[in-house]
Amino acid sequence: MRAVTTLSVVVLASAGIGHAVISSLDADIARVDPFKDMKNRPRAGHGMNVLLVGTDGRDKITPEERKKYHLGGAPCHCTDTIMIVHISADRDRASVVSLPRDSYAETPAHTDAITGQRHAGHPIKLNAAYAEGGPQLTVRTVEQMTHVKIDHYLEVDFTSFMKTVDELGGVRICTAEPLKDSYTGLDLPAGNHTLTGGEALQYVRSRHIDGASDLGRMKRQQRFLAALVDRATSSGVLLNPLRFRDVIRAVLGSVRADTGFGADELLDLGRAMRTFSPSSSEFTTVPIGQMGYAVKGIGSTVKWDQAKAAQLFEALREDKPLAAHRPRGTAPVRVEVPPAQIRVQVENGTPTAGLGRRVDAALAAAGFRTTGSPLNATGPAAARTVVLYDPRWNRSARSLAAALPGSELRPVPGQGPLLKVVAGTDFRQVRTVRAEEPDRPESAVVRGNEVGCA
Repeated sequence: MRAVTTLSVVVLASAGIGHAVISSLDADIARVDPFKDMKNRPRAGHGMNVLLVGTDGRDKITPEERKKYHLGGAPCHCTDTIMIVHISADRDRASVVSLPRDSYAETPAHTDAITGQRHAGHPIKLNAAYAEGGPQLTVRTVEQMTHVKIDHYLEVDFTSFMKTVDELGGVRICTAEPLKDSYTGLDLPAGNHTLTGGEALQYVRSRHIDGASDLGRMKRQQRFLAALVDRATSSGVLLNPLRFRDVIRAVLGSVRADTGFGADELLDLGRAMRTFSPSSSEFTTVPIGQMGYAVKGIGSTVKWDQAKAAQLFEALREDKPLAAHRPRGTAPVRVEVPPAQIRVQVENGTPTAGLGRRVDAALAAAGFRTTGSPLNATGPAAARTVVLYDPRWNRSARSLAAALPGSELRPVPGQGPLLKVVAGTDFRQVRTVRAEEPDRPESAVVRGNEVGCA
């Protein structure tokens, strides 16, 4: 989860800031050699593959921040997020593949990083590879599982993540329903939010919001990464040398990288990616074959779907897009219920004449079953668009809210199946949405510009 900040280094380098600036910051990067004495590695593919690892590192956070953001306990210096980021050979696309930390894995033969004992290959949870053999065993295990050659290794902790988000002025995310997790202290009402570094850390760490656990958390991490890229490419950071320097310094202050990833590589990659944007990125999770796969001595693990995973990693090796091509700006947001199944009554909650008709027509054009007869709402003018719904139709309400960016969900018990939209002064557009396939796997690919409320 913290590893997402490292990708922002690649994006921010696209400003083409002088070599001297980057070189002066290069010294801040702690170095590690995860490729030492590695043999029988996978063949090199096209493009560049970066293994991003997120570590704990809470020992560098102040006592006040620990309390505020629920970061109690001793640091474990373990990995709980592992991602492969593939940068295409033409530097036009980034493909991010999340690897569940509880993935069932089998290590190659290695020497234990703590005890110095030699071990034969054995079953393990993927995140335990770091504790047993450090970055080198992590890279070797990932390569053995994926047959993808890792070109660079980047490791990021809590501190770097928080500082980077704060240097960017916060990152804007949207949620269609409230998110609350007592373990991390996350408490977000539905709607748009600009998260500071600590709040963003709560968002990407939360795994007790719903029954999806770690898979749900990985989806939120991917959404956050898409929002982070959007913020970096639209905030002017790329055009401001001083802000660029400050953001890079925040990232590099708590990063470990392989010895081959230096200033020259960063600049060359950055200059080639000046047109990078959220639509240039795509996100997925490795296909899952079985949740709760029990292994003696290890416990419950996540077992990959070997056939589908092999297809995914072959696409990375061959430098092919994971998502089907769509014209820019036309990709719909995925929702739970098809718009054609959702009945909607629109009310104009503002003094603006004709707004109700405009919203009704836009929703109808997006496929929703509107009444075609918008009304004027009673009461004071509404600053924010609200979706009123009976809790028994909460899935339909979330789908409707996804089509109205920034709208507020407000339950009204007993209202019935007809949903109501009270258009506020914040209304700008109706976004195209499309229903999820009933059997849509967790590993479905989504582009950065397709990420909406969730």
